[in-house]
Amino acid sequence: MNTNMLMHPMSDLAVFVRTVDLGSFAAVGAEIELTASGVSRIVTRLERRIGAKLLHRTTRRLVLTQEGETFLVHARSILAAVEAAEADVASVHGRPRGHLRINSGTAFARHRLARLLPQFMDRFPEIAVDLSVSDHRIDPIADQVDVTIRVGPLGDSELIAVRLGEVRRIIAGSPRYLERYGIPEQAADLVRHNCLQLSGFSRLAQWPMFEQGKRIMVPVKGSIRSDSADFLLDLALAGAGLARFGDFLGEAAVKDGRLVPVLSHCHDPDPQPITALILPGRQTIPRVRAFVDFLKAST
Repeated sequence: MNTNMLMHPMSDLAVFVRTVDLGSFAAVGAEIELTASGVSRIVTRLERRIGAKLLHRTTRRLVLTQEGETFLVHARSILAAVEAAEADVASVHGRPRGHLRINSGTAFARHRLARLLPQFMDRFPEIAVDLSVSDHRIDPIADQVDVTIRVGPLGDSELIAVRLGEVRRIIAGSPRYLERYGIPEQAADLVRHNCLQLSGFSRLAQWPMFEQGKRIMVPVKGSIRSDSADFLLDLALAGAGLARFGDFLGEAAVKDGRLVPVLSHCHDPDPQPITALILPGRQTIPRVRAFVDFLKAST
């Protein structure tokens, strides 16, 4: 929710929704310069008006009642519809405009968005972008991020998912490394190579390959592990070993010959979706729609 909505005539609804998102009256009060008791009174006023208790108050946390859960869905929809209507009217005689909040992982931001955002801003100069980059999973609802870009499988979510494309994995090394240690011709050759590994998931210590038509997992070993795919890419470029990464990370280096893909004939690229997750109701806001459509055409 745009925090400007908190000053909207329907601000009671907005305060209630934001209280659920942030989990406390004090947190909402800090955003809109009210005391925690002032925020509590606003929610109480809303409960009296609709004749139902929306939140259980305890000393430690706020918990939605059953009526509160039902009301929250409608409140979010109403606020999103109002914001969408205002944005549509504002852009009738011009172009999509306003503040757009985006979140992306580091690799996608560096290797894809850094190239695409200038084109988007040239096309839509009245949209102001606020991009947060992080490799930990955020809560788009609590953080009020309009569009969250995820690479890989998705869990259950109330967010609206729009598929943008897919990422395929490649295994590659620098010409210098391959000249020194040889080009692997089959999956079994990986045991003789320094395989740079992405840490954090035990399954990443095995690389999926095909052997006689069957998919197998090949254990790999290397002298360096890191939780940063970007760092492993830099190591591969420096000749430290073979790395397995998403194709958008290495597309520029492969194109200009600084990295050479290997084992393409037997490696499972394990295609995974690239998805835009949108806050419910915001998919119709012109600036959000423009950005997602742009990514679909460019990714």
